[in-house]
Amino acid sequence: MKKIIALLLSALMVMSLFAGCSKKTGDGGKTSDGDGEKGTIGVCIYKFDDAFMTTYRNSLQEILEGKGYKVSVVDGNNDQAKQNEQINTFISQGVQALIINPVMTSAADQIISTVKDAGIPTVLINREPTADQMAAYDKLVYVGCDAAQSGTFQGELILDTANKGDINGDGKVSYIMIQGDPENIDAQLRTEYSVKALTDAGVEVEQLNLTRGDWDRNRGQEIAANDLAQFGDQIEVIFCNNDDMAIGALQAIQSAGRKVNEDIYLVGVDALDAALNEVKNGNMTGTVLNDAVGQATEAVNQMEKLLGGTTYSEGNQSVYVPYVKVTPDNVGDFMN
Repeated sequence: MKKIIALLLSALMVMSLFAGCSKKTGDGGKTSDGDGEKGTIGVCIYKFDDAFMTTYRNSLQEILEGKGYKVSVVDGNNDQAKQNEQINTFISQGVQALIINPVMTSAADQIISTVKDAGIPTVLINREPTADQMAAYDKLVYVGCDAAQSGTFQGELILDTANKGDINGDGKVSYIMIQGDPENIDAQLRTEYSVKALTDAGVEVEQLNLTRGDWDRNRGQEIAANDLAQFGDQIEVIFCNNDDMAIGALQAIQSAGRKVNEDIYLVGVDALDAALNEVKNGNMTGTVLNDAVGQATEAVNQMEKLLGGTTYSEGNQSVYVPYVKVTPDNVGDFMN
């Protein structure tokens, strides 16, 4: 009898041991193993060689992996058809959620329809669809910034100069605009509101040229060089929709023998490290912080809310992270 009792006790101890080693179910019903693995998150970036999105995607990956997710990040190569295939592949692989930086905002309807049909919680970043488009799916949220604010801040950087941008004193500010992608809502609003800030302040403006630069540094250099050759000293301000194009424009300015903050002003958006250095050194009038880390943090926060069962109603699907104006006076606060 004692032997039987001893065998029963041994069996109970073994069963208890196995029970203690079994997997636990995490948030949203996702299975998590002993290492805290929560499943795979698919991240689609419109193209890897965009300087701002490089910072953004690296932050996303670090935050997600730090929380115990597996992360798969893919490069859309600025090709919407390729990105559509990548989204379908992620869905077929059974990812827990998607974070998508669309190649084209005009593709939003197709992207939203695809993720809705699959029932995949999705966070769109950096390129904002319309509220009507997002309302089609309640497990969808957009995380980004208010692009109009960034444009306004660019204009204010010019207004804050001693002559409010009117270097030659002829009573108006003559400028060129180097635009990102004119289809992109951020490019549209930065273009509009940077100039609107001047006109709202009662400043007369003259647009000498507006050219598409596709967010690219080399294009920024090429456009600025051509415009400086054509318009010369007429150009008092160069507005760039992002810092990468502004860095390119700076190269053209310096090659033309012009001096930023003396006979020309130059502003960008993003607060890339390279731009911060140029602001500090007096080679850019200023930039606007597009907080990649803050947006990445909020994107993951919203993704986890979706995984936890949160749904969104029409008109309540955009979450904005504030921009910050960066000047020579505060640039040190944003440098590593």
